Amino acid sequence: MDPAVLREDMVDGLEHGMDVAEPVSLAMRTVPRHEFVDDAPYQNRSSDYEGSTVLAPADVARLLSALEADPEDDVLVVGAGVGYTAALLAEIVGETHVHAVDIDRTLVYAARSNLQSVGSAAVLVDRRDGADGLPEYAPFDRILVEAAAIAPPKRLVSQLDPDGRLVFPMGGPKQTLVSVDADGEVVEKHGPVAFEPLLVEGEQRGGPTRNRTMREDAEFDSPDTGYFAKNGWEQEWIDWDERLSGRQRRYDR
Repeated sequence: MDPAVLREDMVDGLEHGMDVAEPVSLAMRTVPRHEFVDDAPYQNRSSDYEGSTVLAPADVARLLSALEADPEDDVLVVGAGVGYTAALLAEIVGETHVHAVDIDRTLVYAARSNLQSVGSAAVLVDRRDGADGLPEYAPFDRILVEAAAIAPPKRLVSQLDPDGRLVFPMGGPKQTLVSVDADGEVVEKHGPVAFEPLLVEGEQRGGPTRNRTMREDAEFDSPDTGYFAKNGWEQEWIDWDERLSGRQRRYDR
């Protein structure tokens, strides 16, 4: 079947079940998703690329509708993935106004290639730790984070224009999609979501799962955090020295 017809059907289905902002709807009807996703590109489901999750169309529509980007807004996408979200934003704000970063070099190369294939080669895609943002091109009118964090990443907030908006999934295992202003305050909530956590250097594919991140330790450093924190990203912090010393005392009896 003609991909254009499939795109129309995909967006019609999304609009039947959720509110999709008009610029987002038009962009999704225009950008050929099959250039970014091989496996059933016009079905509303997530897929896998080289071990990384490619967001389902409904998730992308929610993110971009919450972002409320206008033509010629300067936008940063944290988590470039395969480049589909950046391509949609290129349709909305113009390709020279879109910047994207990803911690995974393989995804950066894929995003660049895919964006070039749909005529959006002017979108800047760079390999960075997403929480560091892209300060060389700041300030941004809009920043979109396609991964979860327990609080607004401070460096990203600092790169917002005074009237800017940061949209990201906030929380650990339980998350809410939120909009944050340039003061780091949540100004709007957009409902529950479930995203992978924002990674730091060393947590790329193939690395060990961590129960807290360097970013948490750096941003929330106090007597009650770091090694002595009560809670980590996904589970209660385990004081292994205390556990092992207790076990040893039992053995010595």
